Amino acid sequence: MTATQDRPVEQQHSRIREAAPGLLVALVVAAVATALGRLVPIVGGPVLGIVLGAVAAAVVPGLRAERWAPGYAIASKPVLQLSIVVLGTGLSLQEVVHVGVSSLPVMLGTLAVALGGAWLLGRWLGVRGDTQTLIGVGTGICGASAIAATTAVIKPKQSDVAYAIGTIFTYNIAAVLLFPLLGHLFGMSSHSFGLWAGTAINDTSSVVAASFAYGGDAGSYGIVVKLTRTLMLIPIVIVLAFLTARREARQKAGSAEFSVRTMPWRRIVPLFLIGFIAAAALDSVGAVPESWHPALSTVGTFLITTALAGIGLSLRLADMRKAGPRPLLMGGLLWVAVAVTSLGLQALTGTL
Repeated sequence: MTATQDRPVEQQHSRIREAAPGLLVALVVAAVATALGRLVPIVGGPVLGIVLGAVAAAVVPGLRAERWAPGYAIASKPVLQLSIVVLGTGLSLQEVVHVGVSSLPVMLGTLAVALGGAWLLGRWLGVRGDTQTLIGVGTGICGASAIAATTAVIKPKQSDVAYAIGTIFTYNIAAVLLFPLLGHLFGMSSHSFGLWAGTAINDTSSVVAASFAYGGDAGSYGIVVKLTRTLMLIPIVIVLAFLTARREARQKAGSAEFSVRTMPWRRIVPLFLIGFIAAAALDSVGAVPESWHPALSTVGTFLITTALAGIGLSLRLADMRKAGPRPLLMGGLLWVAVAVTSLGLQALTGTL
């Protein structure tokens, strides 16, 4: 092998050496967050990952040194993208089709309210940009997982990601405590409650907690509805990837020279999204054994926790304080609007 051929290998090794320390820190934080998440499942490992990462960076100033940054970057992007692919192995397209026939009007209606409401409330409250997008997508689709997938394509500031996840987490806790009580008060059937939880609660872990607490087969039905809702990530991420690529292309070449034809297809349809679809397809044809699902779900969740730990370790809490309480208020109003819309659409379609 010539010296010229050796150079790319040496550069690759150099990048690995640079990334290893920071990635190791993110993995350690993720391991602690995962262990604590098992003790407090209502919170979950991913949320604790970003919280512990931010706290560790604040308490141990040395963790913000430049030497750790390459590893945090690996955790917060490539690891994040890999986590979405792995989680796709738990999505059976047959179950999606079966459940989607009856629940599609409710899912599409609540998604439209979440995205449209984020735009309107963001304008009204002055919450703009990536924070507005992340809260809208997190509320409309699947909480931290949707925020993670969106983060991989729009490249927001770490403070925007942290604020969005904090907002989603706050209303997840409220939903787990309130939804079962309200469901019994309304006299909802287990299927009706499962549909309500699956379309109006943000994170999958919170859907599980609320729907299984309700009883009957609300738990299993709520999970399938939630997984079906996760498929909405595909068109949303493609649109956001296209808009982001178009904006960056215009900034580089100037709006007069911009053409969609010149945009690389990988910028419009990210590879990790293709991997997510392929993983779901493999699961649907039985190529992923049922016995593998628990382990793959654990691996996928740990990878998301590692990614969010990397984001937390890169976070500057002062940046979050600048945003004030308005994103939290926006998330609350959006959450109530989605919950009410889900109930209203169930009443209109006869599924309540």
